[in-house]
Amino acid sequence: MSRSVRLGAFIIATLAILIAGIFVIGGKQYLFTSTYELKAQFNDVVGLDAGGDVRVGGVHVGTVHSILLPNKPGDKVTIVMDLGKSTHQIIKQDSVASIETEGLLGNQYMAISFGSPKAADVRDGDTISSQPPLEMADLLNKMSGILDTSQQAIQNATEATANLNSISAKINAGQGTAGALVNDKQLYTNLEQTSSAMRDTMVHAQAGVTDFEENMEAMKHNFLLRGYFKSRGYQDSAELAKNEVERLPQSEPTKEFSYSAKQLFDKQDSAKLKNQKSLKAGGEFLRDNQFGFAVVVVSAGMAGDTQKDLVLTEARAMVVREYLVENYGFDDSQLKTFGAGKQTDAGSDGAWGTVRILIYPTGTEIPPTKQTPAGVSAETSSEQRTPASASAQ
Repeated sequence: MSRSVRLGAFIIATLAILIAGIFVIGGKQYLFTSTYELKAQFNDVVGLDAGGDVRVGGVHVGTVHSILLPNKPGDKVTIVMDLGKSTHQIIKQDSVASIETEGLLGNQYMAISFGSPKAADVRDGDTISSQPPLEMADLLNKMSGILDTSQQAIQNATEATANLNSISAKINAGQGTAGALVNDKQLYTNLEQTSSAMRDTMVHAQAGVTDFEENMEAMKHNFLLRGYFKSRGYQDSAELAKNEVERLPQSEPTKEFSYSAKQLFDKQDSAKLKNQKSLKAGGEFLRDNQFGFAVVVVSAGMAGDTQKDLVLTEARAMVVREYLVENYGFDDSQLKTFGAGKQTDAGSDGAWGTVRILIYPTGTEIPPTKQTPAGVSAETSSEQRTPASASAQ
């Protein structure tokens, strides 16, 4: 083979390699494929350079064509990207561009999220929204702060452990009240005897309170004192729980009539009606409509004595029920009462409280009636249900 032939073969091989390299580089830069332009704006590009990759779903689909500085302070840096036409199916108007890093210390590249199917397609030259890049310096500062906080917590735990060890040592040595209790059996015995005596005193005190309540109940039936209780709207407190249910139904009422207690009663601590005509709408509804059953629910405000307010609400519910039964013709077994005692939502009149008539549809299960044992006053049995428990029901 002559020298000229070898030279010609070398030149042809070199040109082939050069052309192949051009096509490879051009393919990565999308020089020989159909592309369109997209833009995104950032406050800082954190080291991203022109010619960097653009990826969608982790796949290389374009390149960073150029990075344009803002015209004035306060504006953002604009990144111009060339993307393959095939990405039109997945990049939409709601796609978000972000600057990501390959590994912890790798090169930066542009990442674009998938758009939603119903969003509009992007057009050549559109600017899509962007997400600020996470800078390693900020991340390292946050990690340093967390480490400092953890170190302080460990130091505090160490100091607390040392204090506990010191306290335990003093107790074991018999120092202080706790140490004396642990190490001196006689002192413990004396305290146990004192506690036993206090328990006996409390039992006697409770018995005295029970006797007092029984005496008060007997006094209510005395003709000399009957007028005192009658002025409060009722004579026999044993009647308070006769038609009272233990709780309200779980279901919602179909109809409700609400009144202010101040509107219906003559005094703040009385169950004596003064404006019965206000109950007309509720009474006519009970008379003219079919229903399962109804409950007169009375509550008091948060001021005053808890036990007295509970008895007062029971008495008011009984008085309202008696008025409705006597003046409107309906089955009295369908109307129950419920004294709720203190309630935080007792209305704008504060301690006066509210009166509600709750009407439930046919088929609603009627809760059991509150039972009062013979010889026990309604005030005593009411202690079994505090206003807090009534509110919870």
